[in-house]
Amino acid sequence: MPAPSSSSSSACTFLLIFLLAVRASNCAAKATKSTRPRRQLSVDYYAKKCPQLEQIVGSVTSQQFKEAPVSGPATIRLFFHDCFVEGCDASILISTNPGSKELAEKDAEDNKDLRVEAFQTINKAKELVERKCPGIVSCADILAVAARDFVHLAGGPYYQVKKGRWDGKISMASRVQYNIPRANFTIDQQLKLFNSKGLTLEDLVVLSGAHTFGFAHCKQFVGRLYNYRGTKQPDPDMDPRLLKALQMSCPQFGGNSDIIAPFDVTTPFMFDHAYYGNLEAKLGLLASDQALVLDTRTKPLVQQLGKDKQKFFQAFSVAMEKMGSIGVKRGRRHGEKRRYCSMHA
Repeated sequence: MPAPSSSSSSACTFLLIFLLAVRASNCAAKATKSTRPRRQLSVDYYAKKCPQLEQIVGSVTSQQFKEAPVSGPATIRLFFHDCFVEGCDASILISTNPGSKELAEKDAEDNKDLRVEAFQTINKAKELVERKCPGIVSCADILAVAARDFVHLAGGPYYQVKKGRWDGKISMASRVQYNIPRANFTIDQQLKLFNSKGLTLEDLVVLSGAHTFGFAHCKQFVGRLYNYRGTKQPDPDMDPRLLKALQMSCPQFGGNSDIIAPFDVTTPFMFDHAYYGNLEAKLGLLASDQALVLDTRTKPLVQQLGKDKQKFFQAFSVAMEKMGSIGVKRGRRHGEKRRYCSMHA
């Protein structure tokens, strides 16, 4: 085989260097693209465009808390239900379109007990925010801020809320059932659901502490009173005095569906750590609550939080931030900024 000429050899060398340079350039571009950090939520997201946001929302939540204290736990529950279905994107606030075959999230069976006071709070806040900062703030961020406000108003911790969520474009009742924990869930069932949202065993125990205030309807716990897990007997892990009191309010059949009972029988309107002490005293309302002190994986943390309010407050603040980051939408491709929280933009 003849040796290549010097000119052809030089050309080949140049071509090889060129191809390597192009390849290196492409790899660098891909690396830059793949390693570029995602735009994260931030506390000062609206610092320039709507600096009054938290003050405006705060004026509404404080008034609501005075006029209808139930707005507090109702709004926190609303935030939880929103984040667990489609992420924290205010899809829970969308109303079903008249004549639509597909119901919106809020009309799902599991969401029918969500109290109107919570929706009213967010709608009032959104209306005021729109007057000052039209088209800037999402309903999802207003819901996150309002939930924090109510925690603090009821005696709980004040924590910074990271913002920057966009509102979701999808709201379907059919996606609710398998994403919301049920009142009779075992720890395994609860943990599987929480894990699917990127939450841990500790998050499960800590976020359950939101049941330190608020109420549940009889249908959520009536099975514990008369026929616990098919035994035709009451749940043995319920204090007999609590059992008797609940049976008087909630008959096995034909009771008033509007009757409610407090999650925390000792301080039902305060956000404190009494919930955990109640579990140790067999005073949990839901089977899913009482299960936390019966399982060896969760019992130690229940005991720790029951003894240390500050530990609970710190852990709850962290867990709420973590939950508030589930499935966040960013940008017009995935989200929207609604003018009215109950209607798509």
